[in-house]
Amino acid sequence: MERIETHDATPGVVVEALTRGPGAICIRGLFSESQIAEARRVVMAHSEDRAQTVTHFQGQAAEEQRLHLQRRVWNLLAKGGVFSEMSEQPVIVGAMRRFLGDDFIMGSIAANRILPGGPGQEPHIDYPYWDYHMPDTFPLGINTSFALNAQVTIPLDPFTAETGATAFVPHTQHELRYPAEGDRFFERCQRMTAEPGDAIVFFGATWHCAMPNRSTQDRSAVLIQYLPKFVKPMEDLRAMVGEDFVRRASPTMRQLLGLNFPYPQNLDEIAVATNAEGRKNAMR
Repeated sequence: MERIETHDATPGVVVEALTRGPGAICIRGLFSESQIAEARRVVMAHSEDRAQTVTHFQGQAAEEQRLHLQRRVWNLLAKGGVFSEMSEQPVIVGAMRRFLGDDFIMGSIAANRILPGGPGQEPHIDYPYWDYHMPDTFPLGINTSFALNAQVTIPLDPFTAETGATAFVPHTQHELRYPAEGDRFFERCQRMTAEPGDAIVFFGATWHCAMPNRSTQDRSAVLIQYLPKFVKPMEDLRAMVGEDFVRRASPTMRQLLGLNFPYPQNLDEIAVATNAEGRKNAMR
């Protein structure tokens, strides 16, 4: 996986890696030691006594009764200001505007904590592609010539081969397909190794999965999902954060919560006749 310094992480460089490149890129040292320490403190506090939360792609771990070694913390925006800082980071926002459009939104921000001995995942692609193992449920001709997802992984602990750094198969984002058993994922994959404070940015259509933690230390990370404005978010962030958070939100955060995109709405209840869309006299 390509690694670049923060000052080299222009939108063009990041998007090139996600589209024509391998599908992933690591931006070194994007977040400060204090931000990482605060994020890790919150994640540890909220996951210490909550082994059972909603998770994904862990079917084998469920069969083996090892789900308690993999812990998710959802609704991070409501759990600490550092997570707003992470999601609004200017380098990331600039790349997402180029990749997903100026009005892109955030679909989820959560943490994943893998304890020592914790399981890996099934190789997969991310929301909204994540059930493409049922391609008949998607529109005819859907493809990855334009993106419907971008992921940002921010390690809070070292991502190494031993701790279970995410595995991915480079260039698999070029053709939309769910990885199959015959694709030899584990023979072909590389690792998204990184240090705390780095940011791993990747196109969620790239085949990937978390790997087992074979070390004696935790492997935790903040996971941010970004989407185009018209894709239904995975987490109901607007409802989860509460009214006080929304009132205090920056313009960028309001965009990330989807507040700049007015739909769906009950058009029957709008009493004043207006021209809501179109180039001329549009409300937006």
